[in-house]
Amino acid sequence: MLILPAIDILDGKAVRLLRGEYDKKTVYGEPTEFAAQYKRDGATELHVVDLNGARSGRTDNFSVVKDLVQVGLNVEVGGGIRNMETVERYLSCGVKRVILGTAAIKDPDFLASAVKSFGDAIAVGVDTKGGLVATDGWEKVSQTDSFTFCTHLRDIGVKTVVYTDVSTDGTLKGTNMDAFSRLQQIAGLNVIASGGITYPYEIFTLAKKGLFGAILGKALYEGVLTLPTALRAAEGLC
Repeated sequence: MLILPAIDILDGKAVRLLRGEYDKKTVYGEPTEFAAQYKRDGATELHVVDLNGARSGRTDNFSVVKDLVQVGLNVEVGGGIRNMETVERYLSCGVKRVILGTAAIKDPDFLASAVKSFGDAIAVGVDTKGGLVATDGWEKVSQTDSFTFCTHLRDIGVKTVVYTDVSTDGTLKGTNMDAFSRLQQIAGLNVIASGGITYPYEIFTLAKKGLFGAILGKALYEGVLTLPTALRAAEGLC
């Protein structure tokens, strides 16, 4: 199972939000410094979210993402990616995987075109509140059931889903393990778990369930969990 340290960017800085609320943020510092440290600690992957872009629909922190790519990790990025031009811009600068969020539910034709054109380089971020898909930087909630939506994504050719339970994100109280048990039953879909992952046993359990990856954010920033410990747990060495 892949371990993906997370760097959420707001106004050029690495931050963490509490339950997706922009007015409840903690600023940690320079994104590239964290990425470099993660690489030294053994990371090969990096999960990046442009929080400004998630709200605006623009690539507000594109220059920061380019700098992160130069660190030498496999970067996946989401936040504000709502047209083919933006997808191509990110992939051209070296991003490995582009994550569509709001656009995936609001513009199915764009999603279908992106998957057809770029295949495995397209993932969908399924952010949920109360089991329903949230959009627009987690500030709006649709009436779409998240598990039904994930099955639909698999059926139209999406290979990878980043699933986040917003209620657990940034809380340091553990993740929604039941949701990931359900998601793993969707055959043919790579599921990356996100939201509140805090403890080595959670990573160990997710890996045993066969999940594709796990995203770690605040637990790393706050020193509750170290990256080497997380990497060992993902290998079954908990």
